[in-house]
Amino acid sequence: MARNQLPPQIRKISVTDRRTAKEVVRYQVTVDAGTREVPRLRPDGSTYLHTTRSQSRRRFDTEKDARAYLARVTDEVNRGVHVSGSTLSVDEVCEAWLAGRRVRPTTKNAYRHALEPLRQFHGAMPVQRLTKGHLDSLVTALAAGGTPMTPQSVRRPWSPQSINPMLNIISAVLTDLVKQGLLVRNVALLVDRLPRTQPQMRTFSVEEMRQMLAFAQTDRVGHAWNLALSGLRRGEICGLRWSDVDLDAGVMSIRNNRVSVAGQAVDGLTKTERSNRDLPLTPVLTAALIAARERQDLESAAAGANYGPGTHIVCDVLGHAYHPDTLSNFWQTACKRAGVPQIRLHDARHTCATLMHLQNVPIAVISAWLGHADSAFTMRTYAHAPNDALKIAAQSLQTMSDLHGN
Repeated sequence: MARNQLPPQIRKISVTDRRTAKEVVRYQVTVDAGTREVPRLRPDGSTYLHTTRSQSRRRFDTEKDARAYLARVTDEVNRGVHVSGSTLSVDEVCEAWLAGRRVRPTTKNAYRHALEPLRQFHGAMPVQRLTKGHLDSLVTALAAGGTPMTPQSVRRPWSPQSINPMLNIISAVLTDLVKQGLLVRNVALLVDRLPRTQPQMRTFSVEEMRQMLAFAQTDRVGHAWNLALSGLRRGEICGLRWSDVDLDAGVMSIRNNRVSVAGQAVDGLTKTERSNRDLPLTPVLTAALIAARERQDLESAAAGANYGPGTHIVCDVLGHAYHPDTLSNFWQTACKRAGVPQIRLHDARHTCATLMHLQNVPIAVISAWLGHADSAFTMRTYAHAPNDALKIAAQSLQTMSDLHGN
């Protein structure tokens, strides 16, 4: 019986065996894998997808293996699931993905920071060789802490609140590559996310809040504590400018945000569109801001030409805005000096929401005051009943029980 003719995609060739230096027969398969889109960078830093034709070429010892490979690849190409070999590295695809994000600079910086460990550990690796095991090991190392950041410093242990977003961003990068036909699957989806533990939120009682506000009158940055207990986020306090406040009209406009990204203070817009809000000033807050304005005028006069911009409401003696982490450190010192529990700075915002809730302010109004997207989040996150209020609730139940018994 006549021997089957080889298909045009398979060639019988003679090559020199590298080990024996003898001529051997091999079967070379060349398959047209269609087109694929490869991310490329423009000179201005933006990214675009370059369409190129792709071929898959391999050699086999036997005709049987060559035919099996040809059949498999042809089927994959017809079904649109074939992925050709690529030398694109993890570092290259991360940079291309970042260049294509149309997001705020602060958001892009946060993405870049989250991808740093992956790029540090596996940046030179071809992305097609990245496995679930690589990501599992990365998660373990970050959770343990001690991974190098610079020759002089190491990372602190990362919490689930940092690791899980990192995995989500890695997953977004790999999903993009799957869509482009550069990966068969997204291995980041196979990595288990770490269980998140919500930090327990503690609040000041009414008396503790009054005690803190009384101390704030003696603290150089005490107006920051007034703003915190008025429900502003840390970034909103640090980003608030004098141009945002109308002391005569008694209104402050929340439009700016100063956050920490990769250890650097970055000014930007507020967290969400709903975070933009105009809030009436209370008499206590108005007095604190007037005192702060007068103090900054004195500091500016004393510093003369050395004084900085002085545009931010909360700034140092030379008129420079504080790093958000610095304000958190100041807050802990202030709590200790005021003789109140050392809660987090963000819990001052939580205190504002909770005390408003206990004063029967409608949840929808509290949500608008805090700049939340919806009231359900406000109720779920901030409407925390302190122990004193729970005791009052228990007493009311006891009263009703006594009436029922009579």
